[in-house]
Amino acid sequence: MNSATHATPRDERVLNKLMFVKLMPLLIAAYVLSFLDRTNIALAKHHLDVDLGISAAAYGLGAGLFFLTYALSEIPSNLIMHKVGARFWIARIMVTWGLISAAMAFVQGETSFYVLRLLLGIAEAGLFPGVMLYLTYWFNREQRARATGYFLLGVCFANIIGGPVGAALMRMDGLLGWHGWQWMFLLEGLPAVAFAWVVWCKLPDRPSSATWLSAEEALGIEQRIARETEEGAGAGGHSLKQCLNKQILLAIFVYFCHQITVYTVIFFLPGIISRYGEMSTMSVGLLTSLPWIAAALGAVWLPRYATTPRRARQMLVAGLLTMALGLGIAAVSGPVFSLMGFCLSAVMFFVVQSIIFLYPASRLKGVALAGGLGFVNACGLLGGFVGPSVMGAIEMSTGDAVNGLKVMALVLVVAALAALRLRQGQEPVRSQIAPGGVERAV
Repeated sequence: MNSATHATPRDERVLNKLMFVKLMPLLIAAYVLSFLDRTNIALAKHHLDVDLGISAAAYGLGAGLFFLTYALSEIPSNLIMHKVGARFWIARIMVTWGLISAAMAFVQGETSFYVLRLLLGIAEAGLFPGVMLYLTYWFNREQRARATGYFLLGVCFANIIGGPVGAALMRMDGLLGWHGWQWMFLLEGLPAVAFAWVVWCKLPDRPSSATWLSAEEALGIEQRIARETEEGAGAGGHSLKQCLNKQILLAIFVYFCHQITVYTVIFFLPGIISRYGEMSTMSVGLLTSLPWIAAALGAVWLPRYATTPRRARQMLVAGLLTMALGLGIAAVSGPVFSLMGFCLSAVMFFVVQSIIFLYPASRLKGVALAGGLGFVNACGLLGGFVGPSVMGAIEMSTGDAVNGLKVMALVLVVAALAALRLRQGQEPVRSQIAPGGVERAV
């Protein structure tokens, strides 16, 4: 029940600012913990090989297996969240992934490594598409790319602090007879369990359950969102069959290519940097954080400008081409320019991702929106399986993971060409005059 009372309802600009302040810190913190637990195996890669005999190919497969079960569980997870509410479901997700991530400390070899990565994918499934769905309850289309960009700061912060924090925890090597990587998994997994209680206490399901909004303000927000959704999705937007719409399938393809690249960088960047010369684990961790600082700047600065369908599409295509250019530079340059290339590519990581999800959200509503966002994320995240697996195979066959960056750059160019065809909701398609004077859509 809303306890906030105001003589007159606050205007939309003030309410948007209030919603950002009240919601985004909680969501960003949850995503920080999510990515720490999902990707901390990157720092442990060498140690898992030395201590347990897990090869580069086995590591790449294990890193990618997470995304198989994650993808399979996305749609049912989002449909459950639509039914039971964000507060309960996000808290549940955090408890289960935190416990399983901590259990990575007990890995004994390839089999247990694979099993725990599969279980982690099931446990964490639904967080990202769940938040994408949750944002549609609060922010209109003009503000949603900005909100998504802020949420994706969680990935940046996790990768900025993940290297130094993980390296510091791994210095506990030998304490109580444990390896440093065991302490890292345990002590980075348990905070997610604790933070689940904060989410349970502080995150409102919808505007109507936010104590910091008046009943009139909450109703106004929900009515504005419902009106925009109805106008964009049209009469057919309720059906799950709409997830097979050509535009949504095209968005999935672009997202798939994007995720191949992002997760390749996440899982292999520390290993690539470690080949620049003799460096400590802490030095590698600090250098690994630099591209993610660039990604954070891009996520904060650029998505706010994607306020019209045309501008969003232009930014999406430019972002994909910039990512390709950056990886191309990283693939052919020495250490300094290679790291600069990674930073250039990373600037656009989450600008691209925040814009991609505008497309399915503009065409679906209700249960179809919940299932559709899960479907888009599930299919796209299969790139998180393909990317590390391919990079691991390339490293094994050529002896150098850098060779895989050229393949990723080419994939991004193809994605940019595909993105030129994307359209939001009821956005009119560009027309041209065909031979004979007949106008046709293109």
